[in-house]
Amino acid sequence: MTQGESDRSAEAETTGAQTPYRSGFVAVVGRPNVGKSTLTNALIGTQIAIASSRPETTRKAIRGILTLEHAQLVLVDTPGIHRPRTLLGQRLNDMVDESLSDVDAIAFLLPADQEIGPGDTMILSRLRSQYGKGQAGAHAGAAGTGERPSSDGQDAKDVWKVPVIAVVTKIDTLDREALISKLIEVEQFGAFTDIVPVSALKHDNLDEVRSLLVDAMPEGPKMYPDEQLSEERPEDTIAELVRGAFLEELDDELPHSLAVVVDSVIYPDEDAEAYNATDKVRVLVSIYVERDSQKPIIIGKGAQHLVQVKKRLRTPVNRIIGSKAKLELHVKVSKGWQSDPKKLAKLGF
Repeated sequence: MTQGESDRSAEAETTGAQTPYRSGFVAVVGRPNVGKSTLTNALIGTQIAIASSRPETTRKAIRGILTLEHAQLVLVDTPGIHRPRTLLGQRLNDMVDESLSDVDAIAFLLPADQEIGPGDTMILSRLRSQYGKGQAGAHAGAAGTGERPSSDGQDAKDVWKVPVIAVVTKIDTLDREALISKLIEVEQFGAFTDIVPVSALKHDNLDEVRSLLVDAMPEGPKMYPDEQLSEERPEDTIAELVRGAFLEELDDELPHSLAVVVDSVIYPDEDAEAYNATDKVRVLVSIYVERDSQKPIIIGKGAQHLVQVKKRLRTPVNRIIGSKAKLELHVKVSKGWQSDPKKLAKLGF
């Protein structure tokens, strides 16, 4: 080895030694329908959470795992924070509070195509009460720096106990001039550690979002195997896929009071005398609505909606189960379940 090669090798080792591994949890928060699930899926690179234009699509705190060469992020996709009208709505807000209880950074999503409103102010107030070091100033750090002083003389990085990053979503809906105005508006809204614009749908500026989130993580070891993409049980993932498929199939016709539970996954008994290697795994799914009149909407004429959902999910469910599976959908009525504590508990809320 020449002296030059030796120097380059030593430099590479030094550089490698200076790249610490970072890992931690990021809570993805915001009002309903601001793109939380879409951003989470885009960052992970596959569908972890169902995404829809309907508010309150996400009903669980879903953890997606992004493993990079020098970092591992656990993205906690939370339900949209809103003023609850039912016990279910309150449970969803409580779920967000629990998700926020022990995270290393927060991604606060603000959509570029909507004005900052009372819901955003409520969320910012909640974040300040839990993670603020004091009254946050009105001036946030510019994207990528986090160093500019706020209007009250504080640095944005000193306002928060953990980094709070404003992620301006859906920037593909604005032209350059409108986007600049939006970023100024967000900057004046709260003293954020950083501000970053992104279009998850168009995969525009995703790398910058990843970079900011990685930089916000503490040094720490890898928490999950490289191949693991989610903490969700297969049954929970299938239930969410079924609910998402109905969201796409029925659109505005879908009752908001729809809930889905996988009751059981039954594998063929290989020891049974009648065992056939072609037998499929049976996935028994209950679909709950609140009123009898809603059942026909879910089922469809000639069970067409059930048939379409089964077709749509055949490949994803086979992949999750690891074998050919038969999805068996049963529509049931659970009157007033959104406001009944016992029924909510039965449905996993």
